[in-house]
Amino acid sequence: MTIRRLTNSERPATSFPLQAYAFEASPMRPERAEEFRSYLHYNEATRTLVAEEGGETLATASAIPMRQNLRGAVLPMAGVAGVATHPLARRQGHVRALLRQLLDEMRDEGHPLTALYPFRASFYERFGYVGLPRARTVAFAPADLAPLLRADLPGELAWGRSGTGYADHRAFTERCLAERHGFAVFPETRAVRQRDDDDRWQLTARIDGGTVGVLTYRIDEHGGELTGDDLLVADPYARALILQFLARHVDQVERVSLRIAADELPELWLTDLAVHVEARVARPGSPAPMARLLSLDALAGLPAGPGRVRVELTGDRWLAGAHLLDGATGRLELSGEATAGPVPAATLTAAGLSALAYGVLDPAEVDVRGLGRVPADAAAELRRLFPRRLPYLFADF
Repeated sequence: MTIRRLTNSERPATSFPLQAYAFEASPMRPERAEEFRSYLHYNEATRTLVAEEGGETLATASAIPMRQNLRGAVLPMAGVAGVATHPLARRQGHVRALLRQLLDEMRDEGHPLTALYPFRASFYERFGYVGLPRARTVAFAPADLAPLLRADLPGELAWGRSGTGYADHRAFTERCLAERHGFAVFPETRAVRQRDDDDRWQLTARIDGGTVGVLTYRIDEHGGELTGDDLLVADPYARALILQFLARHVDQVERVSLRIAADELPELWLTDLAVHVEARVARPGSPAPMARLLSLDALAGLPAGPGRVRVELTGDRWLAGAHLLDGATGRLELSGEATAGPVPAATLTAAGLSALAYGVLDPAEVDVRGLGRVPADAAAELRRLFPRRLPYLFADF
């Protein structure tokens, strides 16, 4: 077996058929194959590796160079996608070999973070990944938004096609990237597909001339459903402006559904608002995202509380060794040197450290989950260094 990197033009005959078999209805229709070819130029920045034997493609995996916010720092992130194996070559270690090389290459090129949507979470946990919250879907009747029609709200709305509004949408996602923990965006070469597809309506909320919220959506039919993508808002006024607009569809659609971040509480948006909130995680087909650190460089200088702990990193290809983590200055400092006096110590796997950095698990949960050995004194220090936070990945890949 050999592993090599594909050129973009090779993908339709090598990686695409395996990905289509793994993730789509199959056999693949000829017109769907042609769609793959028409989208090739959006993947110019994507790195795709294949495992081959005797001229046949056995497995494939790709990495999209992205950016992600980790506790306020925007860092390069490798979005792993399109991991697929030929049905006759599965469970033979091909994906493991591909992932090791793919992550080696992305780390060496300066990506200290990586995220993905797993086909099986336990498989990727062994690669040091830890689960992130899945975006919620909220559904409600527009009639329940009627009180907002009487509200005098600051700001204004712009409405049109998603292609025309793409620049505003992209600019606002860049703002979210700078402000929201866990938020990730595609490279521009891939993101512009939203502009070119132009297959949604876009609502843009502005206050004092600045964009404070965006929502793209579709309507399936009269009396049907208005289906929105991610509700991206900067504050409650922006959210109220968008919900007020949706309230005006009471005589057009029966139901509205939107994707929201895990920290949104739609049951508190309005009195008497009947909502159904769902975060469905299933295997296969509806995974929650996962992420991990590929380099300790991602932690240096992050905002941190006044904790101090020594961690021993074990069982990982990319994170290893003993390190002193110190947040006394308000910024995380890392050192591999010995320190005077007793310092609480913990042993962590890569998934355990990643869980703390992304803010998704308490140190005690890391211990309970078997992602490390965390004594009580070390847990107290780690809580100060890494307060719990809810990441919102946003990008779907």
